[in-house]
Amino acid sequence: MSVLLTGNDLTFAQLYAVALRGESAGLALSAVERMNASRAVVERLVASGATAYGINTGFGKLATVRISPEQVRQLQVNLVRSHASGVGTPLSEAETRALMVLRANALAKGLSGIRPRVVETLCQMLNAKVHPVIPSQGSVGASGDLAPLAHLAHVIIGEGQATFRSESLTGGEALKRAGIVPIELEAKEGLSLLNGTQGMLALLSLALRETDILVDTADVAASLSLDALRGSPGAFDARIMHARAYAGAATTAKNLAHLNDGSQIRESHRAAEKDPRVQDAYSLRCTPQVHGAVRDALAQAREIAAVELNSATDNPLVFVRDATSGDIVSGGNFHGQPLAMAADQVAIAIAALGGIVERRVEHMTNPLTSMLPAFLTPEPGLNSGFMIAQVTAAALTSENKALATPHSVDSISTSGNQEDYVSMGMSGARRLDGMLRNLRNTIAIELLCACQGIDLLAPLKTGKLATKAYEIVRAQSRMLSVDRPLAADIEAVSRLVADGAVAAILH
Repeated sequence: MSVLLTGNDLTFAQLYAVALRGESAGLALSAVERMNASRAVVERLVASGATAYGINTGFGKLATVRISPEQVRQLQVNLVRSHASGVGTPLSEAETRALMVLRANALAKGLSGIRPRVVETLCQMLNAKVHPVIPSQGSVGASGDLAPLAHLAHVIIGEGQATFRSESLTGGEALKRAGIVPIELEAKEGLSLLNGTQGMLALLSLALRETDILVDTADVAASLSLDALRGSPGAFDARIMHARAYAGAATTAKNLAHLNDGSQIRESHRAAEKDPRVQDAYSLRCTPQVHGAVRDALAQAREIAAVELNSATDNPLVFVRDATSGDIVSGGNFHGQPLAMAADQVAIAIAALGGIVERRVEHMTNPLTSMLPAFLTPEPGLNSGFMIAQVTAAALTSENKALATPHSVDSISTSGNQEDYVSMGMSGARRLDGMLRNLRNTIAIELLCACQGIDLLAPLKTGKLATKAYEIVRAQSRMLSVDRPLAADIEAVSRLVADGAVAAILH
């Protein structure tokens, strides 16, 4: 499909289509008309000689420096070149494409005062798969993600570095091979390309998509663990959820009850008279409350990101009053605080979800709590079974706890104290990828342990729907009868988790 950008109605589904599936993007006619109108306001101001920030002045602390009319174009080029000062591992292709389409959409809103051709060129780059090389570090989330967006703009003007058909090239050569003419920046256009939150928004939006998959997968893993530990689904009664009506908890409780429906293990446990337990450990009994809180936190973060998808984050903004007049107003929509706080919320949710997943792994591998052979091996002592798999889960979980430390409460003054309170939104969003990788592996370990536990309870079977998940896992990893290296098994199941294969059984 081709996504038409208007600046007002981009959806997450469209963003993911362009970023992850390589779909094309274009500029809607309505956006062209709005952009032309706001551009006319800028051109009238330049012709009049009046002063406006970033159009004929310096930037940041240098805003008081007036730029002569003959230097206005050079001002924009110098801005792009000077701000392309990022460092670190470049953004991935998906992250870069997400950033590009988000920036194009923000400019399509028609409040930036730039020519439609700039956005059309950005769309041409997307469609031809000319991807700027964008270092991931260098933004404090103040005037948006200046350094990352400068590396994007650097290629638009035929400079910088890019990839085209998997080959690393100069920006100019990449555009030439794709048949795209570089942009010669006019007044305000360099600034408009740089001012924005699209770096942190791209990373946050992609993280939200994967975290949605992982919380569904964690529900599936928990259902298998519940049976492996011969736990009770009574705590998932809909009446309990209604008594404390959180939407996320209700969703997880419904999922767990559905997944374990028809479980032979549950029926045998219900009939047993020798089990002294009255209630399960919190990591089983409180699964809806913990997984549900994660779901609700993600929903809140998604609401913030959804607003940002179609927001103008440039400065100054250009407001058209009528065919002959308009206002150019300086403000602070580029500040990343809302997204920085949302990224922190997602990080905390990821860490919390991994925490309860690891506790279920520990319960299954610990003979004092599992009522199963020690470390889930038929011959403990001779074999160590899943002993170190649990240690790995513990290591990943603790690492995520440290990574969940909030970024949005930090600030450091930049630009001669003009930008004296910054959001750290880019670093807050950037750390989510590593946390998600840790969580994927932790959930993979729970799935492996739970399936092993189910095997040790044979011939009894788990629930009908949970059995589908068991079969998906077992297609990649056979039962552990004697010790073998589990790294390859964890990696294989982690790929299933990332692909959404396990979560898909809920939908």
